[in-house]
Amino acid sequence: MKVAFVTPRYGPQVMGGAETAARQLAEHLVSETEWEAEAYSTCALDPHTWADELEPGDSEINGVPVHRYTSAHGRLPDFYGLDGRLRLAPRLATLDQGRRWVDYNGPVSPQLVDAVCGSDADVIAFYPYLYHPTVAAIGRVKVPAVLHPAAHDEPALYLPVFRGTFGDADAFCFHTAAERLLVERTYPVAERPQIVLGLGVGESAGAGRPGVEVADLGERPYIVSVGRVDEHKGSKMLASYFATYKERHPGPLALVLVGPVSFDLDPHPDIVVTGIVSEADKWDIVCDALVAVSPSALESFSLVVLEAWVDRVPVIVNGTCGPTREHCERSGGGLWFTSYPEFEAVVDRLMSDGALRTTLGARGRAYVDRFYQWPVLIARYAEFLASVVARGRGTPGLFSSF
Repeated sequence: MKVAFVTPRYGPQVMGGAETAARQLAEHLVSETEWEAEAYSTCALDPHTWADELEPGDSEINGVPVHRYTSAHGRLPDFYGLDGRLRLAPRLATLDQGRRWVDYNGPVSPQLVDAVCGSDADVIAFYPYLYHPTVAAIGRVKVPAVLHPAAHDEPALYLPVFRGTFGDADAFCFHTAAERLLVERTYPVAERPQIVLGLGVGESAGAGRPGVEVADLGERPYIVSVGRVDEHKGSKMLASYFATYKERHPGPLALVLVGPVSFDLDPHPDIVVTGIVSEADKWDIVCDALVAVSPSALESFSLVVLEAWVDRVPVIVNGTCGPTREHCERSGGGLWFTSYPEFEAVVDRLMSDGALRTTLGARGRAYVDRFYQWPVLIARYAEFLASVVARGRGTPGLFSSF
């Protein structure tokens, strides 16, 4: 049997996010099961512009055929004004406003949508709920549709246009129990077939270089945050909190931000921004960090939290983010904050207690080993997909509002 993954961007150039999750599922399905997998995507890489950057056409990445299509347009300038208005009261938005929001948000590729609808796959996996390829195609495909929402508690989730997106899904695959509860509180989908799967992680892929050497820190101790350096991902808040912490707690401790940079941070002598680094360099930096921080409130899973635990590095997460807090509560491998005073208390506690850091890191590693090893996850996912195929497609377009 064959599954087709539909994502707005796809490829090893994409760091983090739902699209990386889709690629990893596709690659592990192909390498570890009898399933075939293919991917449908645009030529975009940048989630802020959705501009075409890659060549259209067919290729193969790690055993998975990839079909890329150009876009009629990426994100339009009118998106920001409309988004600013609708996010104040998203449930009150009209259906037409929601459709325009999806269109303006991009990427819009009619060729991609047509190709997905013409796929010979037995089941189609849409990942995530938020973008035009999912919204436009999920009600049109003739084979069973699995929605990987990658949802978090954001204004867009409550726009009426997405009632059709969730309504036309035959089944759901969630990253965490917190994500499932959020979706079930928002849309009447609890009776649909579903699985809480998460993502698998492998062993550390570092090259063995000292993290301080990779980040050019000399001999300074440091904490690390991996992911898009983006105001919406909490990076600005983290930098501000850390700068305040250093004013109140002078010393050599540094903060290293690793990942693509979406906005300019004010320079600070104790904050290092590496930009995009290789996988090996990323792992080396994480491995030698005292603590890894996930400041984002907008996560549906957060692979970087689990990757820190692979190297037995304790984590600190944003306490308002249900999925990352769930990881910490279930594992005992991390702490969380919801304000600057809590951030200061948590960092101070961990910096002063090496034994506690060791204990939390070990608990995190045990959690990863128990729940997030690829062979177990992929076997569960393959079985789930087979059950969805066996149930068949509902009435295509019955709920579609796009």
